[in-house]
Amino acid sequence: MNISVAISADTVRMLIQKVRSVSSSIDDSFEDGHEGEVEFDEDKLAGGHHHDGLAEEKNDDMTSEELKELIDDLNVDESADLIAIAWIGRGDFESSDFDQAAQDAREHPENDRTHYLLGMPLLAEYLETGLDALDL
Repeated sequence: MNISVAISADTVRMLIQKVRSVSSSIDDSFEDGHEGEVEFDEDKLAGGHHHDGLAEEKNDDMTSEELKELIDDLNVDESADLIAIAWIGRGDFESSDFDQAAQDAREHPENDRTHYLLGMPLLAEYLETGLDALDL
């Protein structure tokens, strides 16, 4: 199969790593089942979230922001091809229908592409499966 893809496979693999990094940092924050719990103080009849001040609130991991910026920085063809690869990986299109998938993805509003992609809960798996299906 001879297809023309505007986004490099290396770029897609880097995005897959970023997506997995973001996903794992979210999963790890609730690992022991206690973070984010709200304790109810019956004496005060109020809920209170117990934490160590702002240190807990600050997140030095900029991975999710980096991921968003990386996708935002893609040109129209690259972002459309990224969506098409995800769709193929998700099973919405066959790999032989890549050109049609990419064309359909171009019809997504440009300012909505990043939000759309990041809203896919299994984005890394879809992209990986899509790359494999396209032999990239």
